[in-house]
Amino acid sequence: MPNEKEGSSAVMNRTAVERKSDRELVVTRTFNAPAHIVFEAWSKPELFKQWWVPKSVGMSLLSCDMDIRTGGTYRLVFHHPAFDQPMAFFGTYKEVTPHKRLVWTNEDSDQGAVTTVTFEEDDGKTLVTFHELYPTTAALEEALAGSAEGLPEQFAQLDELLAGRS
Repeated sequence: MPNEKEGSSAVMNRTAVERKSDRELVVTRTFNAPAHIVFEAWSKPELFKQWWVPKSVGMSLLSCDMDIRTGGTYRLVFHHPAFDQPMAFFGTYKEVTPHKRLVWTNEDSDQGAVTTVTFEEDDGKTLVTFHELYPTTAALEEALAGSAEGLPEQFAQLDELLAGRS
């Protein structure tokens, strides 16, 4: 869309998904909200539950336990009609810097990534950078074929949630 001006909402709200190496995935998007509001959406379970699961996948988030502090843990339990049993994803927060940075492990398998999310505010808008480092190339390939496909939809859902909060 060559007629889009830099800074227009269509450009600003685009989610960029990029494979940085054989083990790294980076997703970026600028949100029209200050960093403290965006950070809340990542760190308050009642907000996180509203946007984290892509609506198109038919999955539901049954429970969301998050102890957002360095050394704290999280546990997310999902249900999908195609599976008999709920699926649990869990890990540990390695670093929590309010309104700036979250780092957590994904410990539900030995192929889980270390996820780093940064929040950079500029003039009331926040650039979110979501970085995942996988232990192997195969683990990244599996993520790209699965959960990573939903990231643009998740970020669009986050954008909708923030539009009602800022």
